[in-house]
Formats: sequence, C-alpha cells, structure tokens
Amino acid sequence: MDRDRILLTPGPLTTTLRTKLAMLKDWGSWDADFNAVTAGLRERLLDIVHGRDTHVLVPLQGSGTFSVEAAVATLVPGNGHVLVPDNGAYCKRAAKLTQMMGRKATVMPFAEDAPVSAAALDDKLNADASITHVVLVHCETGTGVENPLAEIAQVCARHGKGLIVDAMSSFGALPIDARAIRFDALIAASGKCLEGVPGMGFVFVRKAVLDACAGNSQSLAMDLHDQHVYMEKTGQWRFTPPTHVVVALAEAVAQFVEEGGQPARLARYSDNCRTLVDGMRTLGFKCFLKPEIQAPIIVTFHAPAHAAYEFKRFYAAAKQRGFILYPGKLTQLETFRVGCIGAIGRNEMTQAVAAVADTLREMGIPNGAPAL
Repeated sequence: MDRDRILLTPGPLTTTLRTKLAMLKDWGSWDADFNAVTAGLRERLLDIVHGRDTHVLVPLQGSGTFSVEAAVATLVPGNGHVLVPDNGAYCKRAAKLTQMMGRKATVMPFAEDAPVSAAALDDKLNADASITHVVLVHCETGTGVENPLAEIAQVCARHGKGLIVDAMSSFGALPIDARAIRFDALIAASGKCLEGVPGMGFVFVRKAVLDACAGNSQSLAMDLHDQHVYMEKTGQWRFTPPTHVVVALAEAVAQFVEEGGQPARLARYSDNCRTLVDGMRTLGFKCFLKPEIQAPIIVTFHAPAHAAYEFKRFYAAAKQRGFILYPGKLTQLETFRVGCIGAIGRNEMTQAVAAVADTLREMGIPNGAPAL
C-alpha cells in the first residue's frame, strides 16, 4: 500500500505527517528546551478546558489507564468511598482499579445502550452519605454512548462530592468547560482526540483540592501530587518522560488550535460519524445505539446475521483494503466497532464504507443485516 492503514479505532489514531515528523528529533529529558515544550503544552491543555484559574495540569507517563489509576489513588483518601455509574466496559475497569488500590467502590449499573442517569445518581447520593467521590466515564467507548457530564457534575456539586471524570475519548472533541462544570479531576491522553501518539496521559486537578491529596497515593511513580510539586519546582518530570510522545503531542495540539480547536474538531468528527453511519446503513448494518445518545467518537454495529460472517475474517479483509476496525466490547451481543476520530475526514470514511462493501462481497454476505 502507498499509505499507512487508516486506524478506525478509539486510539491509537491516524496522525498527520507533521505529528510524525515531530518525533524525528531526540531530546534531553532534563534539558531546558524540552522543559519549555512541557510547560507550553501544559498551558495549552489548560486553555482547552478554560481551566487556568481553577485547575493544574499534571502529565504522566503511560497509557490513559495509568492516569485514571493515578487520579483515583491521588484524589481519593484510603478511607474514601467511590461510586462508579456503570454502563460499559471502561466503567467496569474504573471500578476494578479503584478496588485494587484498596478504596471502597460501589458500582451503580445502567443498561449498556443508555446513558447514566443524573436523577438516579442524585437518589443514590441521598441514600448513602458515605460516598465521597464519583467516577464518571464521559464517553463509554465500549459502546460509544455519551454520558451527561454537565448534569452529573451538578449533582455531585450539590452533594459536595468529588467528581473524577474519565474523558479519555471525549477530551478535545466534546465540549468541556471548567468554568461551567465543576470537577476535581479530569483525565485524558495523548493518543485520542488531540491526535497525538500514545504514551502520555494527563490529569486536570482542581487547585482547591490539590493540597489535601498529599500522601493519598500508595504509588511512588503514579502520585500526581508529587508529580505536580516536583514539576512546579524544577520544570522537569520526576522520572524519564516519553520525550518523543510529548513533542508529538505539542505539535498535534498546535494543529488542533490551527484547525479551530474543540468546535472544529467536533464538527469534523460529527461529519465522519454521519458519513459512516449513513454509508453502513445502505449496506444493511444497524447501529447498537440510538442516534440521540451516540457520541461521534466510535460507533458500535451489530454483526451481520449471515452464517459466513466471522469477525476475524471480516477484520483481515478490511485490513487488506487499508482499514483497521475494532472488535466489539459487549458480552451479550456480537458486534464490532468503527472509530470516527483521528486525522481523517469524509473521504476516508467513504473509502472505509466501500472497503466494508467489498469485504462483504468477498465473504459472500449479501448485506450487513443483523439477526434482529
């Protein structure tokens, strides 16, 4: 092929040539030039959520899940009680990592094809005063459903509970304004909607709660309070940073700003999503979610009911045509997922639908209609 395969996944994503080229230079991890890149990046990330007055930005090495774990361990004291509204796989992961760190976690189940309910959360917090924090997954990429961040934040603020937001696949695309939405921590990563490469997470921590976080974490490397204090004092990362990832993200954020920031990125991803869904519908495929709760990040489709369908063959044939799809994350239904994010637009989405059509013909499947 004369181009890289297009990654139709929730991350890592297809990146621009400018972002790739940024990684061709080596950087000293304690060098003043690299420290300046880190400092500038932290400021630009704070600007995206309008959070300079209220929050600090703490970067962390590793995948996004590293930062979710670090945020929970840092913000929740050992005797804290975390409530996790659960409508998908990443909610379950948040509850699991909370429990593994010795914090009490209560899971509040919701249907996988529905957003979590702010009214139900309100009732739960009224019923259990021991809950200290709520962990919300903003966009549950197990299915693609968008959860109501603003409404959940209002409930948490009214009850005086800390809100920790996993915004991994929403940050940079869906609107998040720290001036209007109160959260104690919000977590995202380099390889998602900012269109950098994977390897760095980051956490916005509310200044008002930061000092009280000292000593909460049982981890040396993943203590966000210590990471912040050290970085403010020295301008450096405490431990070896992913230098190439950091400079690539700085370049990706520069392009994000040039494109028009979050509104422009949301508009492009929304157009990608519409192009994908409309095209797949013409092939007989059915979306798992109703349109009104579908975030324009990743779409879950029911698998074709035809006896010849097998995801591994379907995946391999689409890959041969230049597109990387994603397996389903549901346990009760057979599905697959197609991402709408990354440095791609309508042309790539149209080509992806054409590749799926070719794949169906190759497999002898007349259409993508599910067994419903």
